[in-house]
Parts: sequence; structure tokens; C-alpha cells
Amino acid sequence: MSNLSPSDYADLQAAVAKLETQSFAMKLASKADVPIEALLHRLPAPAQSVIHAAADKALEQCLRVALKAHRGQPSAAIYKRSHTAAAAITGAVGGFFGLPGLLVELPVTTTVMLHSIVEIARSQGEDLSSPEASLACLEVFALGPQNSHRRTKESAYYATRTALAQVTREAVSYVTQKGMAKESAPALISFIGKIAARFGIEVSEKVAAQLVPIAGAVGGVTLNVLFSRYFQTLAEGHFTVRRLERKYGSDAVRQDYELARSLPGKVTA
Repeated sequence: MSNLSPSDYADLQAAVAKLETQSFAMKLASKADVPIEALLHRLPAPAQSVIHAAADKALEQCLRVALKAHRGQPSAAIYKRSHTAAAAITGAVGGFFGLPGLLVELPVTTTVMLHSIVEIARSQGEDLSSPEASLACLEVFALGPQNSHRRTKESAYYATRTALAQVTREAVSYVTQKGMAKESAPALISFIGKIAARFGIEVSEKVAAQLVPIAGAVGGVTLNVLFSRYFQTLAEGHFTVRRLERKYGSDAVRQDYELARSLPGKVTA
């Protein structure tokens, strides 16, 4: 029996479908009809290292943006459309200029996506003057399920939140006490590093697909739109769960989350 009202439980079911879904690589592979493993094989190891470093740098920039989230902006629906369009434009630049262009484009694309995530958070009642809520926006970049082609006993979403819990608490504590006085503080470096480790994998897979010389700038547009929508979907699920946790408590929501996840046909890719 659910702890939630019928309407809130329906919201939770929708969130489960968004969070326990295919990884970005699997979505790319299904659209491109290319095995998942082949995507990364197209990308030389040195290039992967550079991309992971660029992902880390992009998230450092996003940390500053998230902690300065402003109020009184248009609705999440408007921001989703405008930010998806902006991501498409930056994707065209990256696709046209190849890997060098992608390295310039990545921080821009990631920041554009973050603005959309911030508006989704606000639409779900998050108080973005709180460091905890602001950092939850960055957590979205780590929420993409890995190896999700098979069902596992543990929720991918809650497993990720558990893995991030300690570094997130330390980062929140630091920002609460000292703000962004020292961006190189160990607590902030650890927090960004944990997220970048997961986000960088999906960026590498996106870049590998984008470098295939069959689509050029058009491929960059398409991939960046997919990439942006993918993280917007994760954000919608994440902040729905957090809204329900504020209302019912974390334990009750997690119990119902696992219930919804376990029901046949309720989680779709």
C-alpha cells in the first residue's frame, strides 16, 4: 500500500520511468544502430582523457552558476525550449569543427543545460537560495543510469544518490559556511570530481558518435538536442522525487519508489 496520495504516487511513477531508463549511450546506439561498445572504440584514449578533463572544467564553471541561481525567471517549459535550442546551436559548432570545437563547446553546452535544470528545480518548489538545492542541480549530471540494459535489485537512481551523499554533505557544509571564497577547497573538488567521473563517460560517448563523419554539423545539432533532453528528463524525475520527499519524508518516498519500480510494465526505457 502506498504512503502517497494517488496523484503524488502517479507523479512518482512518472519519475521512476524517467530515472530508471536507458543510459545515454544505449539511446544513441538504438538510434544509430551501432553497438554501445563501438561508440567508444571510435575515440582514441588520449582524446577520452582530454574530454574527461573538459567535463571536469565544465562542471566547475557550472558550480559557480548553480550557486548564483537567480529568481523570477520564466517557467521551466519556456526554459526547456530555449535551452534545447541553444544546445542545438552549440552542438552545430562542435560538430562542424570536430574535436577542437567540441572542447570549446562542452562548457557552453553544459552551462546551457544547467540553466534548464535550475528552472526545472524551481518549478518543483526548490529553494535555490539554499546551497543544498543548488548542488542538487549539479547532481543531475551524475544520474544517468550505467549499464541499465538489465534490471538490478537496487535502484540506479538511489544507488547514485547514496554514492554522492557524503561528498554532497561536505560540499553543502563548506558553501554554507564559506560560500565560494575558495573554489579549490577539497570539499568542492571532491564533489565535482564524483559527478565528473560519471558525466564524463556520457560526454565521451556523445563525442564519439559526433565524430563519425556522416553528419557533420547536422549530427552535432541532433546529438546536442538529445543530450539536453536526456538531462532535462533526469532533472524532472530527480526534482519530483525531492518534492515528494519534502512532503512525505525520504523513507516513505523511497519505499514507494521501489514499489513502483518493481511493478511490471511501470518502468519504460
